[in-house]
Amino acid sequence: MKETAAKFIAKSALKSADKEHRRKINFNIGKYNAIVPQGKQQFMDVDLAREKAKNIKWKAIETLDKQLETFEAIITKRGATVIWAEDAQQALDSIKKICEVKKCRTLVKSKSMVTEEIHLNDFLEKQGIESIETDLGEYIQQLDGEPPYHIVTPAMHKSKEDVAKLFAKKLGTDPKATPEQLTLTARKVLREKYVQAEVGVTGANFIVADIGGIAITENEGNARLSCSMPKTHIVIAGIEKVIPSMTDLGLFWPLLATFGTGQRVTVYNTIVTGPRQPGETDGPEDMYVILLDNGRTNILANEKQRESLYCIRCGACLNACPVYKNIGGHTYATAYSGPIGSVITPHLKELGEWKHLSYASSLCGNCTEVCAVKINLHELLLENRHEAVEARHISFTERMAWKMWKQGMLRRKWMNMAGGGTKNWIVNTVVKGWGAHRGRMEFPKKSFNQIWKEKHGK
Repeated sequence: MKETAAKFIAKSALKSADKEHRRKINFNIGKYNAIVPQGKQQFMDVDLAREKAKNIKWKAIETLDKQLETFEAIITKRGATVIWAEDAQQALDSIKKICEVKKCRTLVKSKSMVTEEIHLNDFLEKQGIESIETDLGEYIQQLDGEPPYHIVTPAMHKSKEDVAKLFAKKLGTDPKATPEQLTLTARKVLREKYVQAEVGVTGANFIVADIGGIAITENEGNARLSCSMPKTHIVIAGIEKVIPSMTDLGLFWPLLATFGTGQRVTVYNTIVTGPRQPGETDGPEDMYVILLDNGRTNILANEKQRESLYCIRCGACLNACPVYKNIGGHTYATAYSGPIGSVITPHLKELGEWKHLSYASSLCGNCTEVCAVKINLHELLLENRHEAVEARHISFTERMAWKMWKQGMLRRKWMNMAGGGTKNWIVNTVVKGWGAHRGRMEFPKKSFNQIWKEKHGK
């Protein structure tokens, strides 16, 4: 527990002092902030659209078991196989079994945060299977041996010069190549992998219950190729991704596009309802859908935290968070960074070890303000802190310190006895670490209460 938190604090200190990192992030998020207001203009009332989306997700999560069973029954009739995975290991074992049956040596994969959550690429590498990221941002990160930096924009922390140097080192391209030239290079490499791959893996932006379909939205077409060119298509999706009806996509796709990238709608929007059917000329021969729990039912069982399952992974809260913009995505050391990651990670993993993420917030409420489905993120961060204290995931010293503070705050005479000099000594000397990243605190010699009594005599 202490080690995880200590690493977070150490990385935070380094990143927050890195001016070049801050410059790149501010530049990229600045472009995002400039375009999002334009995307929002497509809604007659964007707040009403967000409220409606929240209500739809409320319905989906409150009836989650029925929605998932409906989805399973319909897509199974079309020849797909649904696999229920309680944890990451069950999901990985299922993928391994499928790959063994299909004699898979090369696998293409579109951008999916769930596969990052279960560390799929590392697992496949150990099995001797080449797993290729086909999203350009993810491909850049894979070449550099790094996890995604951001839920939507995996390589947000890299400039075009950084990418050019990386491609020159790994692929032998011109170090001064333009973004267009780098994209064409990646396209050439990846097109060959689509042809070679025996298996394609995608995530799911939404699980559509009433039609038994997987909805995928993207800008590059790589997900469409990953799920159609290989003979076997594997979908890995968290159980919370469900929405009740296909008609709901008319609201959720534009919301995800606008709050994710500022677009009115993303370039490629695909609904996959099963493997190739009789009479169809393309598509995979086999389709598997892995529905992953991996801690999500822990959140479902928690009435106050259940709201976090409404998230559609637009990444808007990351772009709005002052903490994220200073310490960066990798500092969180988990698949889901930023405010939403700080809310859900302690429940997907272990509260005691990851509670520190819920303290990595200014509680300014900006994350709640920009959330596409109006999740009260800053309140959920406070709830995490409360639950950590209730579960006694705090040290003996901290508990005693707060008890002493409580006793002092309940007694005005005690507070007055501890004059300015005493308070200064306690905060600046006894409370270690206060001055490490803050200026010296100076309390006045007399409290307001004492001055009032001297002036008014009562």
